[in-house]
Amino acid sequence: MFDRPDSNAAFDGSSEKEAVVLVHLNFNDPDFAEAEQEFIELVNSTGAKISTIVHGKRHRPDSKFFAGTGKVEEIRQHVLANHAVLVLFNHELSPSQERNLEKQLECRVVGRTGLILDIFARRARSHEGKLQVELAQLRHLSTRLVRGWTHLERQKGGIGLRGPGETQLETDRRLLGQRIKSLRKRLDKVRSQRDQGRRSRQRAGVPVISLVGYTNMGKSTLFNRVTSADVYADDRLFATLDPTLRRLKLADTQALILADTVGFIRKLPHDLVESFSSTLDETRDAALLLHIVDAGASDRDELISHVDDVLHQIGADEVPQLIVYNKIDKLDNHSARIERDQNGLITRVWVSAVTGEGMDLLRQTLHEYFPEIQYEDLETN
Repeated sequence: MFDRPDSNAAFDGSSEKEAVVLVHLNFNDPDFAEAEQEFIELVNSTGAKISTIVHGKRHRPDSKFFAGTGKVEEIRQHVLANHAVLVLFNHELSPSQERNLEKQLECRVVGRTGLILDIFARRARSHEGKLQVELAQLRHLSTRLVRGWTHLERQKGGIGLRGPGETQLETDRRLLGQRIKSLRKRLDKVRSQRDQGRRSRQRAGVPVISLVGYTNMGKSTLFNRVTSADVYADDRLFATLDPTLRRLKLADTQALILADTVGFIRKLPHDLVESFSSTLDETRDAALLLHIVDAGASDRDELISHVDDVLHQIGADEVPQLIVYNKIDKLDNHSARIERDQNGLITRVWVSAVTGEGMDLLRQTLHEYFPEIQYEDLETN
C-alpha cells in the first residue's frame, strides 16, 4: 500500500522529469481556460513531465474524493498507463480528500496550495525568503497533521522525545508548533530590521514605489531596465520572490526608492500571504504602486482584478496606483505612450521593458508624481 511521505514538498528529487497527471475540473468557472493554462505553467516551472490532463465537470466537489468515483477511476487508469508518480489537482483539497485519493490512486496527490508552496521553496534565495516559505509550508502542514495524518495516531518508541502516553501525532504536532514559533521569532527580528530601514527612508523623505502585478508580467525586467540593476528575471512564474530595493534618480536633486516584489496569482494561498507579511509591508507602505500588466494578455482585465483582490487582502488597496502596460514589443501597431484622465493626470503608461521603449515616458510620469524630492544618501537592501 502507498505510504504518505512525512514531507510537505510537492516533488521529491525523483519526481522531476517523471510523469505527473494533472486534474482540472470545471465548476462553472468562467476563467476555466485561463486557469488551466496557468496551472500548466506552474507545473512546467517545477521541471515535471506532464503526461496527461484529466478534465471533468461538476456542480460541487465530492466530499470524499473531490472528483466523482468514476473520474477517480479514470485518473487511476492514467496513472497506471503513464507510470505516474504524482497527481496534481488545480484545486484545494482537504486533508481527508488527499488521503482518500492516495489510497485509491496508490501515488502521491498534491493540491494547488502544495504545488505553489513547492515552487516558492525552489525560488527562495535570501535568508528571509527561506524563512517565509518554511513558515508557510509548516502552517499548511499543520492542518494535515491535525486532520489528515491518522496513520500517525499510534504509539511509537522515541527516547527523550515524548511524555508518557504521547502518540506520534501528538509529538509531531508539538514539534511542529515549536518550529513555527521559532520561525515567527526569527521573522519578527527580520521585520524589525526592515522597519528600521523603512523609518530611515521616511525620515529622509524618500518615497518608495512598489512594482506589483500578476506573476510573469515583466516586473523584474522593467526594474532592471529603469534602475540598471541585475535582478534575476526569467519568463516563468514566480521568478522573483525576494524583494529588492534600488535608488532611482530622476534628476540632480530627485530620488526615489523602487521596490521589486513577488508576483501575485489567482487564489494566492492564505498561508503564503500571512508568511510573506514582512515582505508585503513594502507594498502597503509605498507612496505609489506601479501595477505592471502584460499589454497583450487576452485576459488582462481579469488579471488586473486578481491583483486588486490580493492588494485588498494585504491592506494595500488604498495606495495610489498607476497602470503600466508592458510588453508592447509583442503587439502590432502599438507604440509607447501616456494616457491621462479628464483632469490631465497620468493613469496609464505603455512601455516595453525588453526594448526600453517608453522608459523615458515612465520617468516623466514619476517626475510628475514626485516633482520636488530632496533626499539624503541612503542604503537600500
